[in-house]
Amino acid sequence: MGIHAVSVMLEALNRDAQHATIAKFIQNELDAEREKVALLHQQGTQQSDLLREQGAQQFELLRQQQAAAGGSMHSRRPETLKIDISKYRGVEEDSLLRWFVELDDAMRARRIDDGDMQVAFAQSNLAGRAKTWALGLKLHDPYAFGSLEVFKSRLRQTFEPP
Repeated sequence: MGIHAVSVMLEALNRDAQHATIAKFIQNELDAEREKVALLHQQGTQQSDLLREQGAQQFELLRQQQAAAGGSMHSRRPETLKIDISKYRGVEEDSLLRWFVELDDAMRARRIDDGDMQVAFAQSNLAGRAKTWALGLKLHDPYAFGSLEVFKSRLRQTFEPP
């Protein structure tokens, strides 16, 4: 419907009816946009869940590969200490530097020395925007993070203020 047709329709109504018609139109537009936002939120949540699951699977696969490659040496290795670290979400209140310190400490305690394992472990400790960002890069390029240093550098570029 063109602007002229709408203008003719509104002129035929009294002032209160014009306001009511315009208000109803605006409300319908708001409702449509809210539905779009709800759908995007649902899709984002599904993608985040998928990322979390894929990260856990990738980490487990790399752990198994490392264990298989280690063979009998695995039984001679000293026990590792499992240190939990906070999830980095990529939001303003998260300190990326503090998260890097936690990450390095946890990898040292767990004796994660292999570069691929380090990246997988780091990714498994992402959440929210940061996890979505990392998965998006890996979906386009499975080798987007060649090393832990590349991973950290790209995180800094993306989430630290200039």
